[in-house]
Amino acid sequence: MALNSWTSWPLRESLSREGISGARVWIGRAVRVVVVAVLVWITLTGPGFTGWGRVAACAGLATSILVFRGFFRMTLARRLWPSIGLFAVLEVVAFGFAFAGARKPASVLWCACAVIAMERLPLSVAVPCSAAALGAFAVMNHDYWIATAATTVGLALAGYVVRLDAEARGNAQRLLAQERAARKAEAESAALTERGRIAREIHDVLAHSLSAQLVHLEAARLLIQRSTDLEADRDQLLERVVACRGMAREGLDGTREALSALRGEDGPVEDFLRRLTASEGVRLEVAGEGRALPAEAGLAVRRVAQEALTNVRKHAPGAWVSVRLEYARDDVGLEVRDFGGCGKAGDLANSGSGYGLLGMRERAELLGGTLDSGPDQGGFVVRLRVPA
Repeated sequence: MALNSWTSWPLRESLSREGISGARVWIGRAVRVVVVAVLVWITLTGPGFTGWGRVAACAGLATSILVFRGFFRMTLARRLWPSIGLFAVLEVVAFGFAFAGARKPASVLWCACAVIAMERLPLSVAVPCSAAALGAFAVMNHDYWIATAATTVGLALAGYVVRLDAEARGNAQRLLAQERAARKAEAESAALTERGRIAREIHDVLAHSLSAQLVHLEAARLLIQRSTDLEADRDQLLERVVACRGMAREGLDGTREALSALRGEDGPVEDFLRRLTASEGVRLEVAGEGRALPAEAGLAVRRVAQEALTNVRKHAPGAWVSVRLEYARDDVGLEVRDFGGCGKAGDLANSGSGYGLLGMRERAELLGGTLDSGPDQGGFVVRLRVPA
């Protein structure tokens, strides 16, 4: 047996009532009440005590009960020397009963002390304390020696069995607490993951829609600011307002699509990309044999396409853009490439949060895929590949 098992205290869960059913607690209380009542009856009706002797015997029993309660509290608090001191007080009370002729209360005290010492103290202390109590019981008991030896051995084994039972209960309670903590941490992690997913959806939908509206509103603002004849520029202003209305409608549709995606009700990816590229005036190329994609992979393709086109609109207005969707055997790829814009990236380039590419990369990595982006052929390219 390891040295630590001899010197360490039993688990706190073993020494407390945690994990004990209510029925078992009440049965234990009832047994203790019956034992105390029987001891009081034997003491008061026995020939060894009369008059003030009975009062002293009752005081001794009351003291024993109080000391037992103190012993239980000290062992639960893992205070060794106070526990040993209270145990010694119980032994002294038992000897007092024995010398006064009340052998049965003394025997009960010694037996109880032996069992609770083995249950609640470190083994290095419990073994000598239990041996002292059982030794006193054997020496002071005047029954046949075989019966005394059998009782002593049985009590020693009973004390050890009670200790093993308490340790098993304590280990079970500790494992249960750890499992509950693990489940709570898992639930919190799942909640954080879902929050991150919702945050990405909100960003991707709103960034695409609002930035598109911002382009047309900025153009309308510049037109109003620089125009000398608003009536002559009325058609251009109306065109910008109509475009903003279309972008708002697109944003609403995107929000609905995001909600559908969160519910797992996505439509075909190709249909979405065809609508998106048609609204942006972008050419779409599809390679490979089309198939239904897993919900998360399809959602990643949608959002990366939206974010990449949004970035083109903000940073390279007027650029020629191509979108390529490729179905491979074990994955699906998306490439959004622009070849440099003819306009200047002004205020719109700073309109976003700056987390677009980071969010796209995180989305791909969460699915075990990759996302590469950077300058290429005088423009900018975004390449996504995710398992599907």
